[in-house]
Amino acid sequence: MEQTASRNIHLNNLSSLATIEDVQRSLLAQQYIADRSLATTIYLALKRRKPLLLEGEPGVGKTEIAKVLATLLNTRLIRLQCYEGIDINTAVYEWNYTRQMLHIRLLETTAGKPQDAMHDIFGPEFLMQRPLLQAIDPTNPTAPVLLIDELDRSDEEFEAYLLELLSDFQITIPEIGTIQAKEPPFVIITSNRTREIHDALRRRCLYYWIDFPGLEKEYQIILTRMPGAPEHLARQVTHFVHELRNQELYKAPGISETLDWMSSLLALDQQELTEGAVRDSLGALLKYQDDILKVGGLDIGKIIQKLRGVS
Repeated sequence: MEQTASRNIHLNNLSSLATIEDVQRSLLAQQYIADRSLATTIYLALKRRKPLLLEGEPGVGKTEIAKVLATLLNTRLIRLQCYEGIDINTAVYEWNYTRQMLHIRLLETTAGKPQDAMHDIFGPEFLMQRPLLQAIDPTNPTAPVLLIDELDRSDEEFEAYLLELLSDFQITIPEIGTIQAKEPPFVIITSNRTREIHDALRRRCLYYWIDFPGLEKEYQIILTRMPGAPEHLARQVTHFVHELRNQELYKAPGISETLDWMSSLLALDQQELTEGAVRDSLGALLKYQDDILKVGGLDIGKIIQKLRGVS
């Protein structure tokens, strides 16, 4: 009964995203400002149940899209964080060896046959599901949102393993057989482009590059995410961040760093930028010492003076 109610809500929420405008409006209601081109790509991914590959610099809002979609669809978010050396045991499944050994010993004490033990211990009840298997579990009450985060950090071998999943939404387990999703998950894949994703995987996805936002859009993002923040300070912060992105930094600040810095300035009770407040809070905006030293060597006072008149 509870699963049926959850599924009905999920379907109603999906039907409420029937147009590109609906998607754009719904994202905004969740405090995510999306251009029409991005809203169109998300709409197509939902309508066609096709994986969506999002690339862009760190901190531009790629991961946030998956979180927002899970909320909009009233469904579960399943996240797989990729890293170098990730394998099947971490991403797909592994056997619960402790339970298997206990089961074997129990059979031994009850004079069970060894061949029965081997047959019994490779059943579904001894299988530990990891994110990819959880996402295609046919018992899922609703199609989850599967976030495969920072795929570029994984090895090419793991990327190749994903091809079966993304083509047919199924996984083959030798001891059990093929498990296929009753309803395909909504798949979001992100990449910071530290290495190139293979063409075979790209062909299975819709693609969108999320760039740093323009001045006006970033200003609107700040006001949307921080209602009540001083508009003048938000405008100055936006211009200052864009000024820094023109510098040759190791890691230019993304939107997440802009919001973090704005929060820090508000915590310092700032109503407008001052040189002292900027220098004191650079660690909220820049995450590498070389960048902090480089920006600290700039004439910050002169930059701020130039921003005094922005509105």
